[in-house]
Amino acid sequence: MEYRDYYKTLGVPREATIDEVKKAYRKLARKYHPDVSKEADAETRMREVNEAYAVLSDTEKRAAYDQLGRGYQPGQEFRPPPDWDAGFEFSGPGRSGAEAADFSEFFAELFGRMGRTERGGAFRMRGEDHHAKVLLEIEDAYAGAVRQISLRVPRIDAQGRMTVDTRTLNVKIPKGIHDGQIIRLAGQGAPGMGDAKAGDLLLEVQFRPHRRYRVDGRDLHVALPVAPWEAALGAVVPVEVPDGRLQVRIPPGAQGGRVLRVRGRGIPGEPPGDLLLEIRVVLPEATTAKAKELYETMARELAFDPRRSS
Repeated sequence: MEYRDYYKTLGVPREATIDEVKKAYRKLARKYHPDVSKEADAETRMREVNEAYAVLSDTEKRAAYDQLGRGYQPGQEFRPPPDWDAGFEFSGPGRSGAEAADFSEFFAELFGRMGRTERGGAFRMRGEDHHAKVLLEIEDAYAGAVRQISLRVPRIDAQGRMTVDTRTLNVKIPKGIHDGQIIRLAGQGAPGMGDAKAGDLLLEVQFRPHRRYRVDGRDLHVALPVAPWEAALGAVVPVEVPDGRLQVRIPPGAQGGRVLRVRGRGIPGEPPGDLLLEIRVVLPEATTAKAKELYETMARELAFDPRRSS
């Protein structure tokens, strides 16, 4: 999709105050509103102006948009990095589907799951819920933990400029937590009116990428390196897992790519997930005379052609 420079669309600098953003929007709206404009592309331009204003006039959307960084040009091919919005605290339940449908693919990709939902009535009693995405380690799911989590909270300062505060929370991570699960922190959302209760903070959990493990639901995938003789003859080999070490039996004749399933040793839960071990046969290097001799003996004496069709 194409990158959109909302600041350029409205003609304001990145440091513009909210009042400057509103002033620029009103000026462009008078110029491009389809009911009064004589510009040939007025409808398209007005839609672009509305989209830019929807982002830059909203403190949370603007802070998240700025998080993507600078250096992109309008129309440049763009994909947001994975988890680019992790650690940002947003108010409301995070749905703006109708708004996203009216705007570009760029807007929908970034803001389709965040934003505010309007509530009716003259006032609100209970405080509004906030939500944020947090990244945890896979190991936290096995034993549970208490983790210090820092969230960035956008706001408008007294001068009308956007700023981002940081608040730090100690969060209890329950054993068996899984990707996509919500941790609810009661009373950590927006304050209520009068004596009403504050809203809650909803933390959506995602696991950080791991060099050894991959999670699919509650199943844990691990690559298992084995020597050629272990694969050919069978063996019992150790496997490191987040909660310790297992001894796993490799059946004779195991081929690379075969997956062994160890039931109940994935992410804890009711029921727990499984551990899935993908066999990867690793060949010793022929860097010594003895190693070369052994390979040459195998080549002579084993009637083996790996390219022979089965």
